[in-house]
Order: sequence, then C-alpha cells, then structure tokens
Amino acid sequence: MAGHAKQAQQLARQLFKLSVADGVVSAERVAGILAWVEKHRPANPIMVLKAYERLITIELNRGQVRVEHAGPISDQVLQSITSALAKKYGRALTTSAQPNPALLAGLRVRVGDDIYESSVAGQLAALAASV
Repeated sequence: MAGHAKQAQQLARQLFKLSVADGVVSAERVAGILAWVEKHRPANPIMVLKAYERLITIELNRGQVRVEHAGPISDQVLQSITSALAKKYGRALTTSAQPNPALLAGLRVRVGDDIYESSVAGQLAALAASV
C-alpha cells in the first residue's frame, strides 16, 4: 500500500507542475488536469486527487494575505501590508481582511503557513506560556 501512496504522490506532483503557468496556478490547466484524470483513470485516482488538491491549496494560499484585525483598519494600511509582504516574498499577493475582536487590539497576518502577529491576545498568550 505504501508503494501506491508514493506513486499517487509522484503523479500528483507531476500534475501540479503542469497546473502552474508563469508561477501562478492556471484555472484552465487545472480543468484540463481534472478532465485527464477523469478520462484516463490512473491507479488510485482518489489518492492522486487528494494529493493534487493539497498541493494546489498550498500554492493558492501562498498568494493570499489574510489580515485579522481587532479594530478598524484602513485600505491604506492593508495596501502597505500587502506591498511590504509582496516585496518580502517576491510575488504578487492578494489581501483579505477580517475583523477578529478576540485579538483585543492589533493584527494577525497570515501568508500561506507564515503567521505574523502583533496583538494583545498574542502577547498575553506568550506571557502565560512563559510563566
């Protein structure tokens, strides 16, 4: 069974590489990949599709900036955060903002798996963990 999983992962990685055009996931290419999988039914298609979905999700999240904020936040602040992170990561990013009163004050910014936090709730949690 481990061999099947490894083959499914390898095929998913190959399909993922074909899904990216100019460093961005292409909706047309993804549609083509899904049509190919449906038509050719590779070994363990469910395993392949789950692994492929995970790779696509990770890649899409790499281009997303999610800003959680405790109080109001201006478009100008969001634009400056996005610009700074786009420069840091060396790629175009899109931003979404979401209020989160649990932060008490401050921000939590997520880009893919990276989290940057400057909130009162985060500082209190760090303080509690150090005691």
